[in-house]
Amino acid sequence: MLGKILLTIDALFLLFAAPAADYSETHIFNPAWKPHAKFHCGQTITLSVVLGLATLLYTWLPSGRLPNSGPVPTPAVQAERRERMKDSFRTAGFLGSVYWLAGMAAILYPNTAGTDPEFGDITDFPQGKVFPVFAGLAIVGAWLETRRLR
Repeated sequence: MLGKILLTIDALFLLFAAPAADYSETHIFNPAWKPHAKFHCGQTITLSVVLGLATLLYTWLPSGRLPNSGPVPTPAVQAERRERMKDSFRTAGFLGSVYWLAGMAAILYPNTAGTDPEFGDITDFPQGKVFPVFAGLAIVGAWLETRRLR
C-alpha cells in the first residue's frame, strides 16, 4: 500500500504542482517569451496532466483482472493476475517518473537554463532539487508494489 501512496503523491504533483508552476508569470504569462516558447509550455502542461492521470489509472486500476475462471482461481490464473498487476505498477512507475526525468535532462541541451534572468540567477537549477524526489517517488512506489506481489 505504501507504494500506491507514493505513486499517488507523485501523480498529484504531476496533476497540480507541475502545471501550476508553468501556468505562472515565470512561464506561460511571461511577456518575454515568444509565442512558440509558450506553445511548448502548453504542451508541457498538458503532458504533465496526462501523465498524472495515467499514473493514477495504472496505480489504482491494475490490469490484474482476468476472465471469470470459476469460483476459485487456479494457481496459474493467480500467477497470471500477479504478473499483470506487476506490469501495471511498472507502467505507473514509468509514467510517473518520465516527466521528472525529462525535466532533469532538459538542462543538458544547448543554451538552456533552470530560470530566466528576470527571476533569478540563470546558473541556478531549482528543478534539480525537486525533480529527482518526484521521480524517486514513482520509481520506489512501483518497486514496492511489484515486490509485494512476489
